[in-house]
Amino acid sequence: MWILGNLVGIVMLIAFLIMLFIALFIDRKEERKMNKFNGIGRITNSIELKKTGSGTSVVSFTLAINRRVQAGAEPQADYITCVAWNKTAEHMAQYLHKGSLIGVEGRIQTRNYDKEGTRIYVTEVVADSVQFLEPRNKENYSVEEVKEEYSSVDYDELSSEDLPF
Repeated sequence: MWILGNLVGIVMLIAFLIMLFIALFIDRKEERKMNKFNGIGRITNSIELKKTGSGTSVVSFTLAINRRVQAGAEPQADYITCVAWNKTAEHMAQYLHKGSLIGVEGRIQTRNYDKEGTRIYVTEVVADSVQFLEPRNKENYSVEEVKEEYSSVDYDELSSEDLPF
């Protein structure tokens, strides 16, 4: 009986230590995830790839995001300054242009620097992920071509064995 009592005590101690670990480390990790930005909009400027002194690729761009407005009101937009680094920056410079529709996931960052004796403060979104939301050759892409492509499929001839699920 004495051994069983000690075993229960050891199990309770292990459970307490696991709960303490979760409270101290995992909950704090979740707090760091609060700085998130998700936005869909159009690029307002030409994408120009730059390199830092160490050769890291970077692009800065502004994202115009339309606001919801009431019916009859003039459309409004917010202009968000963003920066992308490394491969994301290289892909943006290669495939995107002014007016491209993109989705940006990232975090908000503030920084400051001195310019001619004046302290300048900057708030921007550091893009962790950028999704291209339009076809690459939008000019050569028409809805009629898509309709023709899918109108040739005869859906009545499909059976349940043709479905992948």
